Amino acid sequence: MPSNPKPLISHIYTADPSAHVFNGKLYIYPSHDRESPDGTVSNDNGDQYDMADYHVFSLTTPGGPVTDHGVVLSTPDVPWVSKQLWAPDAAFKNGKYYLYFPARDAEGVFRIGVAVGEKPEGPFVAEKDCISGSYSIDPAVFVDDDEGQEAYIYFGGLWGGQLQCWSKSASGEWVFDASKGGPQEPSGKGAVALFPRVARLSPDMLSFASPVQELQILDEKGSPIAADDHDRRFFEAAWLHKYNGKYYFSYSTGDTHYLVYAVSDSPLGPFTYGGRILEPVLGWTTHHSIAEWQGKWWLFYHDCEISGGVSHLRNVKMREIVHDAEGKIHLAD
Repeated sequence: MPSNPKPLISHIYTADPSAHVFNGKLYIYPSHDRESPDGTVSNDNGDQYDMADYHVFSLTTPGGPVTDHGVVLSTPDVPWVSKQLWAPDAAFKNGKYYLYFPARDAEGVFRIGVAVGEKPEGPFVAEKDCISGSYSIDPAVFVDDDEGQEAYIYFGGLWGGQLQCWSKSASGEWVFDASKGGPQEPSGKGAVALFPRVARLSPDMLSFASPVQELQILDEKGSPIAADDHDRRFFEAAWLHKYNGKYYFSYSTGDTHYLVYAVSDSPLGPFTYGGRILEPVLGWTTHHSIAEWQGKWWLFYHDCEISGGVSHLRNVKMREIVHDAEGKIHLAD
């Protein structure tokens, strides 16, 4: 595929593509961007990202036609949601398909919910409440292929995603502090970056089976990535894939617009920074997924080509990637 491929979907705006192969077919679970009906201006809180439903798309061959399976879940379908159905992900286990999604609750706090379907293209029926203990945005679910086939959920996003609002209390509970909203991050000499979160999922995929913990990302010297290392520190868009027995955690650096990755021997980390996957694209955000399909590895991401650079009106693209002999990730030629 070319270095600047055409958008996969052009009849609606889509972003944050989570791609999975189910039954040999490639399914994409993206956000559905729309023009803000109330004219909301862009801000660091992300109010311009006013998404209200999810579509599912599928392909049978790379470069082939894309099928839009229509709306599979919308805001009125989820009792606890007030607004902003942001970047989702999907998973398969127990003969069922699970759609994980972040949204604001009645108090304006981002939580993570789950909906269940009988088919990968939906429709999905949401649980009445959000996942207990969940917070922030960008859930990504990984079901391991080892003997136990444990499932893990990764999540977190700074600024509008509210990750910076959460800290541990003396009793070990994660506590929300609304006063830390906006682009507040650790600062000062030696400050460590905020890390994404991870938890094991229960066998039924509907709740956390372990306490939420930080997922450490280390530099080449084994030290935690620094808060002022904006080219490498986590901002949002968690994703995990497995290659040759190694776990690859990839993510967006946010305000520097890189997609990067780190590697570990365990899905719980710690992860060691490995390098960049994608340079900045047209638009403010970068959000992606990685999937193996038909003998090749593919990167799914978004930019703002169709809208001419409007940051909250995006379109999904895909490019081939390769893992070299040392396990490093590169864009295919």
